Amino acid sequence: MKLSIIMPAYNVQKYIIHCLESLLKQDMTIDDYEIIIIDDGSTDNSVFLIKNFINDKANIFLYSQENSGVGAARNRGISLAKGKYIYFIDPDDYLASDVLKTIIDCAEKKELDVLTFLSKKTDSQSLKDSFSNIAKTSCTSILNGTDYVANHGFKNEVWWYVIKRQFLQDLNIKFIEGRWMEDAIFTAELIIKANKMAHLPIDVHRHVTVKGSAMTSREPEHYKKVIYDNANAATAYHKIIETLEYTDNINKECLQRLKTRQQSFVFFMMVRMLKSTMKLTEIKKILNEMIQVKAYPLKSFISIDYNGILYIILVKLFNIKTIFYVLFMMFNPFFKNKII
Repeated sequence: MKLSIIMPAYNVQKYIIHCLESLLKQDMTIDDYEIIIIDDGSTDNSVFLIKNFINDKANIFLYSQENSGVGAARNRGISLAKGKYIYFIDPDDYLASDVLKTIIDCAEKKELDVLTFLSKKTDSQSLKDSFSNIAKTSCTSILNGTDYVANHGFKNEVWWYVIKRQFLQDLNIKFIEGRWMEDAIFTAELIIKANKMAHLPIDVHRHVTVKGSAMTSREPEHYKKVIYDNANAATAYHKIIETLEYTDNINKECLQRLKTRQQSFVFFMMVRMLKSTMKLTEIKKILNEMIQVKAYPLKSFISIDYNGILYIILVKLFNIKTIFYVLFMMFNPFFKNKII
């Protein structure tokens, strides 16, 4: 089997059938790929709809577990996968038609550990055709992971990549369970250890923007969790960066990009802090922890990846803790009731 597609599912009755239909509208035989759905304790009609849909589909498999989060669901999917390559997709997203064969043929022919491609952000479910001239598109030069990051950068989300399953098993990298930003840590750990990596510039994936999704929710407790999980991601990156700093002949551009990514977690965490209902004591504690892992002040954030004028202005303000605390008090309407 060439490919295993892993899909975590939790209360996605509005989207999942459309996603599954897109995964079946591909130029591969059902013997060449499988779709593994991990129901993460859904309480809506997702499971009922999935079971009805897959009743006569020989290459789609449904497994259920108690609600444990997307990281745990993906880890279980990895343990069940049989394909030479693995691809992760979220059930509210979908794929363009007839793109998988080109992706897998390229990965197999070049014997790649990781292959990247393009995604298009949309609020529509009707972008069925790829905008790329697939027949005339070829992949970039093969690089190791650190050189790839130096030359091309990389995305946090796992749905930008297909990954060789044996490579993943040999590294024994797992998703962190119970936290957001788990794929940002997973992809960084994975990519920097890749021996053969390339990019195929074809339009494959559609990322559908959904109101009220996990990363856009403004519920106070959820918002606070996202802030803490951004801090956790910055801490995890410190370990990755430290390991590379002691590696001989490491590509310095790769190292710089990883430092930028680490500090991007802190920058956007600080933006969220201004809109949160957290206590000032919590804010101070988190920023002190970021100092310990060299993620704050934001000395590496302004870069080729983040260079807009608003970024530059905000970084100057954020890097002075006193000013940031004042901004926090100005933006937090409940400040007087929240401070200890």
